[in-house]
Amino acid sequence: MNPVFVWPVRVYYEDVDLGGIVYYANYMKFMERARTEWLRAAGIDQLPLKEQHGLIFAVVELQTRFRKPARFDDVLQVSCAVVATARASLTLKQEIHREGPHGELLLDGDVRIACLDVQTLRPRPLPPQLASRFNLAGVE
Repeated sequence: MNPVFVWPVRVYYEDVDLGGIVYYANYMKFMERARTEWLRAAGIDQLPLKEQHGLIFAVVELQTRFRKPARFDDVLQVSCAVVATARASLTLKQEIHREGPHGELLLDGDVRIACLDVQTLRPRPLPPQLASRFNLAGVE
C-alpha cells in the first residue's frame, strides 16, 4: 500500500458559502471521501467489513488547521497517510492542497479512526488480515 494516498476533489458551487469560499464543514467531507477511497485502494470495502466482520470505522478525534481558503472550481488534492497505529485505531495525517504549480497547503489535520463492533459500538481490534494491510501486525 502506498504510504501517502491522494484523491482529487473539485470544488462545486454547493461547497462554497456566500463569500465564495469553501464552507469549513465541507473540508471534513473532502477528507472523508479521501479516507474512503484510501480504504478501497487498500482492498477494504466498508460494507463487507460491516456485514462479514461486524466492524465499522468511526472518527473519534479530529484536529485541523485551516491555512488558506479554497474557492469555487478549485481542484484540490486530498492526501491521507497512517502516522500511528494502535490495536483498535489508526491515526491519519491528512492534507488538502490546491492543485497547481505551487500546490498551496490549504488545510492539514490529524484524524483518529477507531475500529468498532457494529452491535456494541465498543472498540475491537482489527482482524489480522486487515491489520496486515496497514502494517499493524504485532501492534499492541
